[in-house]
Amino acid sequence: MSKRIAYCIPGLYNSGGMERVLSVKANYLAQAGYEIHIITTDQMGRSIYFPLDERIQTHHLDLDYEGSNGGPLHRKVWAFLSNQPRYRRLLTELLERIQPDITISMFGHEASFLPDIKAGGRKILEYHFSKLKRLQYGRTGLWGLIDRWRTHKDEAVVRRYDHFVVLTEEDKALWGEVPGICVIPNPKPFETTELTTTEHRQVLAAGRYCHQKNFEELLYIWQELAPRYPDWKLAIYGNGEDRPKLEALARELQLGASLELAMPTTQMHEVYLQSSIYAMTSRYEGLPMVLIEAQTMGLPIVSYACKCGPRDIIHEGQDGYVLEEGDRAGFATALSRLMDDAELRQCMGRSAREASARYDLERIMQQWLLLLS
Repeated sequence: MSKRIAYCIPGLYNSGGMERVLSVKANYLAQAGYEIHIITTDQMGRSIYFPLDERIQTHHLDLDYEGSNGGPLHRKVWAFLSNQPRYRRLLTELLERIQPDITISMFGHEASFLPDIKAGGRKILEYHFSKLKRLQYGRTGLWGLIDRWRTHKDEAVVRRYDHFVVLTEEDKALWGEVPGICVIPNPKPFETTELTTTEHRQVLAAGRYCHQKNFEELLYIWQELAPRYPDWKLAIYGNGEDRPKLEALARELQLGASLELAMPTTQMHEVYLQSSIYAMTSRYEGLPMVLIEAQTMGLPIVSYACKCGPRDIIHEGQDGYVLEEGDRAGFATALSRLMDDAELRQCMGRSAREASARYDLERIMQQWLLLLS
């Protein structure tokens, strides 16, 4: 008899990496004969972004933790404190009804109490960021104190699970000696036989326009390069709260037509094909899927060595370059080296494609099947 697996995640309406990876893994497991349930707290009637196998059952509790986002601190605290008892009760009732063999938390609001629920079988916690995520928000004052306190609490939470899954060896080292910790990277979200020719004069970046992605840093770097490479363009695909700031900075730096702040598209496959270099200046990541996608499409990468991911993904000098955070001059030099040398781009692109095999779906899911057995 196949196992019954329940996943807990805030929502399935976002186009983010965590939602995409869950859909890929859940679909694989459903096709392998597992009975899959996905439980959300904040779907709130919105459409599921990534397609799910019709055999997967979804359960939307609609507690709306996120309704207080962007509001004052006291409102956010009250929403959390008032929702937690209700969520615990509803999740307990649901797990008692479903009777899963394994329940997996994606480190949502249930992470702190899921091990206390007797129903639900073995408990697995998987983290799609790094241990330092909260600290890397860069917040000060009361929010900064809260970030440090929550990071300390995370250390206690992860020890209560049967297994704790992180995405990179770098992050595993940050957590230290945690019982049951293991590394299982995310699988690449797609397979393709098409590769970029690396002949297109476009540097690509993609992600949410927010503090984490640090695209303003990339604009400052591009300011140094754009006058020297008038036939090249930097394209940043995404949207978010920092768009007005990035648009204003682009005008201030007089980047003009050398920069495109493009809206998100479902045709990213074509965008990769029309690009020749991928650039990332994030402040923090978990395992940046865009880098794995870029490798899959045969793109050499230039990235800051943020925690965590780039050092696990990129082989320095073989399929890309990893620069210390804040090294704008080094980043610009690495980009110009690739922009100047078509043969180097092609060679690194081929190496990137070969390196992406580490993240083949079948290879990654074999690790999950072993953990779930």
